[in-house]
Amino acid sequence: MSNSAISIRYAKALLNIASEEKQVEQYADELAGIAAVLKREDLLRLLLDSPTFPLEKKTAMMHDIIEQMQLSTGMGKFLDLLLQKGRITYLPQIDVNYRKFADELSGVVRAKVTAANKLTKKRAEEIKSGLEKQTGKHVVLNIETDESLIGGLQAEIGGKLFDGSVKTQLKRIADTLAKG
Repeated sequence: MSNSAISIRYAKALLNIASEEKQVEQYADELAGIAAVLKREDLLRLLLDSPTFPLEKKTAMMHDIIEQMQLSTGMGKFLDLLLQKGRITYLPQIDVNYRKFADELSGVVRAKVTAANKLTKKRAEEIKSGLEKQTGKHVVLNIETDESLIGGLQAEIGGKLFDGSVKTQLKRIADTLAKG
């Protein structure tokens, strides 16, 4: 089974459990938190993923993490299952897929907006409102700045990039002039 098929299967299973328990957002936050810890802590990730490190020690380590992070019982059981099945390495992909499925379930779309300068709160709300009108869904914005854009914006939503930056417009003009 492919990497993505495995992570999709686990993400869907976790989402089904979370919806039954009405804890979709809580599970999303907890899953993102544990994925961030494993991304940040290389040694921990390597130990938990190692086929030679004893399962009892992995489980004890995971229980300490669950306790420290105050994760829910359901998430604790899910993480134990991943350890027992040797699937902890798929956690980052499970996190991405879970978030995608949870967003679809709740009618949320995530958009990344990159601006040349820091956006005012009012401007960010206008962009969010415009995107919500276009998509018909609730939009969660992730705003970044990139001075190399010179001016304008880039918006990425649903895997599509809308580029209204001055940098791209200048590049198009340069390409047109170069072609003659």
